[in-house]
Amino acid sequence: MAEGRLTVLDGTRLRSLNLSLPELNGTVTGAQLLEIADSKASSSLFGLSLPQNLKASALSRVIAGAGDDEVTFRQMELDREKAFKILSDYISAIADELKDDPLVVSILDGNTLKMFLEDEDDYAMLAEDLFTDLDIEDKGKICKSEIRNALVHMGVEMGIPPFSEFSLLNDILKKHGAEGEEELGQAQFAELLQPILEETADALTEKHVVIIQNIKVVNASKLRKLLADEKQFNHVIQRVLQEKKSGKDELGKTKLIRSFLEKHGKDLGLPPAESNEAVILLYDVVFSEVQSKKSAAQMDDEFREYVKDILEKFAEQLEANPIFCDLDN
Repeated sequence: MAEGRLTVLDGTRLRSLNLSLPELNGTVTGAQLLEIADSKASSSLFGLSLPQNLKASALSRVIAGAGDDEVTFRQMELDREKAFKILSDYISAIADELKDDPLVVSILDGNTLKMFLEDEDDYAMLAEDLFTDLDIEDKGKICKSEIRNALVHMGVEMGIPPFSEFSLLNDILKKHGAEGEEELGQAQFAELLQPILEETADALTEKHVVIIQNIKVVNASKLRKLLADEKQFNHVIQRVLQEKKSGKDELGKTKLIRSFLEKHGKDLGLPPAESNEAVILLYDVVFSEVQSKKSAAQMDDEFREYVKDILEKFAEQLEANPIFCDLDN
C-alpha cells in the first residue's frame, strides 16, 4: 500500500475479524484480556497502536452495563466463556468508535522510497531539490549532519517516518557515517543519501510504520444519530427558530437554515463550513436540491420537515462522499 494514499480506518476491518482466544489455563484477568484484545485489534489495523482515548471509550462502553470501573475490571477473574464475550464486545466497541470518528493513517512500507530509487532521474531530482533546500547559504556545500534534516524534510509524504516513530533511522544514519561537520557537495550528498534511503526502505518493508494523520473524516454517522433521536432533533429545530426570532428571518427560510448550519453544523455532525472547497460544494449541492421545495418552508408547521429534509440530504451526500478536514488548519 503506497504511502501517498491515505487509508481510513472506520471499523470495517475489525468487524470482519475472526476472533478467538488463546489456550487458557483456568481463568484470565481483565488486564490480560485487554492485552489480548488490543493485540488482535492492532494486528488487524496494520500494526497500529490505537490511541489511548479510543481504547478507554470502548472499554467504558463494555463495562458500563456491569457497573464496574476500569480498576475493578482489570483485576477481575474471567472464565473462558465470559472472556470471549467481553473480547467480542470490546472489539465491537472499538469498531463503533472508529465508525463514529474514523482514523486516517499513512502506512509506510518502503514502496514510495523504492519508486524514487528505482528511477535514476527521479532520484537525481529528489536529491537536487533536497540539497537546494538545505543549502540555505547557497554555498554549494552542506554538512554531513544535514542528511538527518533531509530525511525530516522528506517526511511521511515521501515515505520517511518520524524519528520518534522509527528509531532505527538513527542507527542507519550512524552506520553510514551521516554525522559530523564534514562538508558535502551535491553529488557527494546524493551518493551518501542513496544507501540510507535504500536501507530505510528495506527496513520498512520488513516492519511497516503506521502514522495517524491529523485529519478528521466527517461521514454521516453523527448526523444519522441526530436524525434518529427525536428529542435531539427537536432541540435543533428550536435553535433554528431562535435564530429566526433574533431578527434574521428576513433572510428567508432557506437562507436562515443555511446560515445556521454553516455556523453550528459542526455540533450536528457536519464538516466546518470554512474547511475547504469540498465543504462549500457540499452545501451548494444540498441546498440546490432543496431550493425547489422552498415554498414548503413558508409555513411554520412544515418548517421542521423542511429542516429534516435538508439534513437527510447532507447525510446522503456524506455517506457517499465523506469530507476530509485537515485539523492543522
